[in-house]
Amino acid sequence: MLKSWAGARFLGLVLGRGLNLKRFQPLSAGAEFVHRNTPENNADTPFDFSSENMKRLQVILDNYPEGHKAAAVIPALDLAQRQHGWLPLSAMHKVAEILEMPKMRVYEVATFYTMFNRAPIGKHHVQVCTTTPCMLCGSQEIVDTIRKKLGVEVGETTGDGLFTLSEAECLGACVNAPMMMIGDDYYVSLKINHDLTPPVLWTKSMLTIGRFDV
Repeated sequence: MLKSWAGARFLGLVLGRGLNLKRFQPLSAGAEFVHRNTPENNADTPFDFSSENMKRLQVILDNYPEGHKAAAVIPALDLAQRQHGWLPLSAMHKVAEILEMPKMRVYEVATFYTMFNRAPIGKHHVQVCTTTPCMLCGSQEIVDTIRKKLGVEVGETTGDGLFTLSEAECLGACVNAPMMMIGDDYYVSLKINHDLTPPVLWTKSMLTIGRFDV
């Protein structure tokens, strides 16, 4: 049993059900600091918070003292990204406008934290931790297996727009290394059992134990 639909859909892909996958351009968030306009990401890209998210944003702002709205820049950017799926330049401008802060200050935050994806990504973001504890416990084999089954390289998105594969720095689950994150869900204590046919990638999520046939 898997914790989320994304995990279940990912299992289906890893089963190798013959999807014809194409590669998107490599993901640039967290690696490319200079913005370059593209047809889908420029100052004229339509973006505005939905009425529901404006209410959420107001709740966030109420947590900060008067005159210190800029302190809400990280949760505001996160909310914008969750609404849009990734963080375009126009969303940063909207956050700067609402928080009454210079656009450059928003750029500084968005380019510093790798949690902000400043280029389009798939609907489900698969991040495999490859920091030292996970690496020593076999994370590279996990990355190679997923890369092979999805038919994409690290930093690329499947042609159907469903999955982006990334390597992540420490995600705070070292005691259960190796681990990966799909969306907001953690899958830990990953292990490929080559004694079974087909091989099985076992994973313990925070609430369940699951398996991905590989």
